[in-house]
Amino acid sequence: MKKLFIFTLVLIFVVSLFGMAYAKDKPLRVILLINGTLGDKSFFDSAARGVKRAEKELGIEAKIVELGYDPSTFKPGLEDAADSDYDIVICGTWQMQEALQEIAPEYPDKKFIIFDTSVDYKQGDLDNVYSILYKQNEGSFLAGALAAMVTTSKELPDTNPQKLIGFLGGMDIPVINDFLVGYIEGARYIDKDMKVLISYAGSFSDPAKGKELVLAQYRQGADISFNVAGETGLGLLDAAKEAKKYAIGVDSDQAMLFKDSDPEKARRTLTSMLKRVDNSLYRALYYHLQGKLPYGKAEALGLAEQAVGLAKNEFYRKYVPKDIQAQIALLEEKIISGKIKVDTAFGMGQKELSKLRNSVKP
Repeated sequence: MKKLFIFTLVLIFVVSLFGMAYAKDKPLRVILLINGTLGDKSFFDSAARGVKRAEKELGIEAKIVELGYDPSTFKPGLEDAADSDYDIVICGTWQMQEALQEIAPEYPDKKFIIFDTSVDYKQGDLDNVYSILYKQNEGSFLAGALAAMVTTSKELPDTNPQKLIGFLGGMDIPVINDFLVGYIEGARYIDKDMKVLISYAGSFSDPAKGKELVLAQYRQGADISFNVAGETGLGLLDAAKEAKKYAIGVDSDQAMLFKDSDPEKARRTLTSMLKRVDNSLYRALYYHLQGKLPYGKAEALGLAEQAVGLAKNEFYRKYVPKDIQAQIALLEEKIISGKIKVDTAFGMGQKELSKLRNSVKP
């Protein structure tokens, strides 16, 4: 009996060790929920790239689920993901915030990452949630500065002397207005008299509406417009090509996405304000594996963390005049060093925001 007891203890010990080794060698399982669809060639596609990069380089196991644009699917989709055997659930945008605040406390052993917004940690029981915010106002300052210099440039064809640029937002919400605040400040840093035509489409999935709004901007005299509208903004790129004007893309390097399929559209997209969701998600998963990801708090990532910035691809290098490129590089350094501090729409009252928008009306 004594030998049998010892044998049983040894067997239990060996099985435990095997189980621990298996758990250690088992890859991290991550699920990314897209509250929309892939194919926007900007925001959600960037998120997917980050997770796929982590799968390739960090050895994680990843799944991407498209929930579509119907908000009624968001919370059930998040509940299903939390109830699955994935170690980390990733979701994004303000539309997922409330659902995550309700669901995360019910799964204290599960980790959650939310990007482009933050949960309200004052509610408590959210120590398993890491929130990623972006300083899109910093990158948009550069976009505004570039647009202001491009619109009156004598080196670029299809421009006029009118000090007028465009902006297309998906919706009139704080995160989109954070782009706008930076864009206006960047433009006025270059020329205090610069005016901005501001349009909101009311949707992130209506390219036809985006094209219609921006064609109207070009007809009013704008030479260049900034896409901050997701899939809707693909219509802005169509408008730039049709009107023989210029565009600034968003989130992904949109010129390179059309380099082969539509070279003229790519040429008209002088740069994109990169909101590097891909870099930020890869960074988060890397630090999670290192045991260094600060769950229970939000982090704001900007130019210094390479989470935002302008795309400097072959079209930028070829078509943007060299003196403008040099000025953009100088402005980047000033923002990173703190010599230029860009205001944000977050915390800005409606009265103050309206005053800013009215100040740049033509």
